[in-house]
Amino acid sequence: MQGDQIHQAMALLAETIEERGWATPAVTIVATQDRDPFKVLVSCILSLRTRDQVTAEASTRLFAIAASAEKLALVPVEQIEEAIYPVGFYRNKARQIKEISRLIVERYAGRVPDDLDELLTFKGVGRKTANLVLTLGHDKPGICVDIHVHRITNRWGYLKTRTPEETEFALRAKLPPEYWIAINDLLVCFGQNQCTPVSPRCSSCPLAPLCDRVGVEKFR
Repeated sequence: MQGDQIHQAMALLAETIEERGWATPAVTIVATQDRDPFKVLVSCILSLRTRDQVTAEASTRLFAIAASAEKLALVPVEQIEEAIYPVGFYRNKARQIKEISRLIVERYAGRVPDDLDELLTFKGVGRKTANLVLTLGHDKPGICVDIHVHRITNRWGYLKTRTPEETEFALRAKLPPEYWIAINDLLVCFGQNQCTPVSPRCSSCPLAPLCDRVGVEKFR
């Protein structure tokens, strides 16, 4: 994929997702409800290594009990565990969420920070989660790179990077700013439904003419 073809690719992605009715990622749904950075942060933690439907249901149960850092910091870990089960690593995540809630109350007066470096000081919060909080929670510039974004931008031949972190910085240098927030949602949907890790559906892909198929050995 040539650099200037990214505009066509992003337009095709948005059009295809709408036409085929692919589900919006769970964290984005949480964000669009009230743009609460705390809910975005918590739901993103829950989503790691967890299916979207499970994430959505767990988020709903947890926020029905406590929807702010002040309230959640007071909830026993055991009750958080019960609310978020069966998300992956639910016991670890329950302790992590409670501790982060406490720190937000004590250090930031209950407000989730809107600075990337500050967010990265929370135990278990990586660049993907921090960027989602910035973009979906605070509406600030950022590029969230998960494995789908990393894999697909390299498969296209748009980038040549080795890790998601390298991909984030490469996209910051190359991707037009109007796509910074949108790219994660678009490529998560695309990666889950079309451009899968193994045996992608290239024969039915509207982006096939733009894609270099880097590293694709088997497709259908």
